[in-house]
Amino acid sequence: MYEQEAIKPYAAEGRKEEQVEQMFDRIAPTYDLLNHGLSLGIDRRWRRAAIRSLIPFKPRRILDVATGTGDFALLTARMLRPESLMGIDLSEGMLGVARKKVAEAGLQSVITFKKEDCLHMTLQDDSFDALTVAYGIRNFADLDAGLREMLRVLRPGGRLVIVELTAPRRFPMRQLFWLYSHLWMPLVGKLISRDKKAYRYLPATMEAFPQGERMQEILKQAGFTNVSFKRFTFGLSTLYTAAKPS
Repeated sequence: MYEQEAIKPYAAEGRKEEQVEQMFDRIAPTYDLLNHGLSLGIDRRWRRAAIRSLIPFKPRRILDVATGTGDFALLTARMLRPESLMGIDLSEGMLGVARKKVAEAGLQSVITFKKEDCLHMTLQDDSFDALTVAYGIRNFADLDAGLREMLRVLRPGGRLVIVELTAPRRFPMRQLFWLYSHLWMPLVGKLISRDKKAYRYLPATMEAFPQGERMQEILKQAGFTNVSFKRFTFGLSTLYTAAKPS
C-alpha cells in the first residue's frame, strides 16, 4: 500500500472509494471556483502542456479517467479534435456539472460521460488510443489496480498521460507550500465549499503521493514503457507520459 491510499477524507473506518465519492458529490458545485482560484489559474497552463504531449500521436479515441467536472475533457476535445472522448468518474455530482458544460459547448456528439469505478472499469480491452488522468490519480484507493486497468483498456501502442499536483521538495518552495496547503487551502475551502475536511484531505494526498522517479518506477512495474516525467512550476505539478507496449 502506498501512503496516500491510507488517507481518507472523513473517517478512518469505511472504504476510501465511498468517502471520495461522497466528498466530490458535496464539493461539486464549488469545485471549479476553488480549483482554479487556489492555483491562481496556473493549472490551466499545466493542463495545456499535458494535452500538447499527445499531439504527435493524433489519438482518435480518448478516455479521461477521474474526469471530475469535465474541464480537462473539454480542453482535450478542443485541442486534439478526437472522434470520441469518454470521461469517467466515481462522483455523479461532478459528472452532472460536466454534462452541463458539454451541452453548453455543443460537444455532446464527441464527449460522453459515464459513472465508473476507475479500479474496476466495465470498458473493453484495447479500446482507447490515449488515456488521460488530470489531478485525480492520487485519490485512487489502489494505485496499482488503477494502473493495471488503464493498461488493459489502452490499445497496444496507446499513450498514457498523467498530470498531478505534487509537493515541492526544495527550500523555500517547500516551506511556502506547507503554509499554503495547511493553512490557506483549508480556510478558503471551508469558507466556499463548507467542507473543511475535503480541503485538508486534498493537500495531504498531494504530499503523500509518490512522485518523480518513484512514480516513474511504479508505472514501469505496472507494465508501461517509454515512461518519463516533467516537473512544472518549482515542482507544484508533474506530468507523466508512458505507452502500452505494442
